[in-house]
Amino acid sequence: MANVQKTFALILGIILLIIGVWGLFQSNILGFGVNPAQSILHIIAAIFGIYVGMKGEGPGFNKSIGWIGIVLGVLGFIPSVGHEAEGLLMQWFNINMQTSVLHLVIGVIALVIAYAVKE
Repeated sequence: MANVQKTFALILGIILLIIGVWGLFQSNILGFGVNPAQSILHIIAAIFGIYVGMKGEGPGFNKSIGWIGIVLGVLGFIPSVGHEAEGLLMQWFNINMQTSVLHLVIGVIALVIAYAVKE
């Protein structure tokens, strides 16, 4: 059986790299708000994910990404912090409601894999 932890980290890393590079040139990707600052963070996370998927240990990366996703997702729904026009996440990172939901979904999936899958 393949190492699910590392495989998830690698796949997520590749997806984050694609989104990060794409987001450097767009402000909206398939309805998800992005900007250069958010894209740089995606690229940094992607580098770690790809490294972990190839050489590292998956659970640590998956837990980190999972908790970051949950926190960002929850913050996205708090007035004056989240995706509203005056929200800090919207102003700094162009995070809209779809992005907040996606962060929550990725966070939950990453945490389920990190805590439930034993290799």
